Amino acid sequence: MVEDVTDLYREFGDRRLPPGQHETDGFPVLSKSGTPSWTPETWSFDVWGAVDEDLSLSYAEFRELPSTTQRQDFHCVTGWSTFDCEFTGVTFPTIADLAGVRDDAVHVLFHAIDGYTTDLALSECLREEVLFVYEHDGDRLAEDHGGPLRVVTPHKYAYKGAKWVEGVEFLTEPERGYWERRGYSDTANPWNEERYG
Repeated sequence: MVEDVTDLYREFGDRRLPPGQHETDGFPVLSKSGTPSWTPETWSFDVWGAVDEDLSLSYAEFRELPSTTQRQDFHCVTGWSTFDCEFTGVTFPTIADLAGVRDDAVHVLFHAIDGYTTDLALSECLREEVLFVYEHDGDRLAEDHGGPLRVVTPHKYAYKGAKWVEGVEFLTEPERGYWERRGYSDTANPWNEERYG
């Protein structure tokens, strides 16, 4: 069963397509560098920081977690949006519950295989629509789109959704990620065109 969450835009504006965006039928590939290599035997998903219990899950263990399939829209900061993507994965709240987030946690830093990081306020992550995705439109997530695992954040520009994610760090104070340190918006709301800080 697919849960349709494409109407979440109503929280932020009256138009599904954010201002300054154009719709595309494709799913372009953009990244700061090339596609990193990984193997299921050595990859792990780790959670640490302001949590009750650090986690370290193998690829197989991660795939055994409770999952959901959602129909979402995807907004790239470069100006394109693609509608009705079907993503399958694990919700952020599921991971937060497993680790037991401490009361002093306020921010989240996502870590990727290639060294990329991106950050969000914890309150922005604790949504069922924030997914750790391993399937796209019914197929295993392609490596150039972030496989084995990427984050999707349909209420934010897509640079907030790290490709090739391998870890989540819960922080007691904000820390900016790769693009945020280079002038991109920390809040990244597409309906307010929050592209740059």
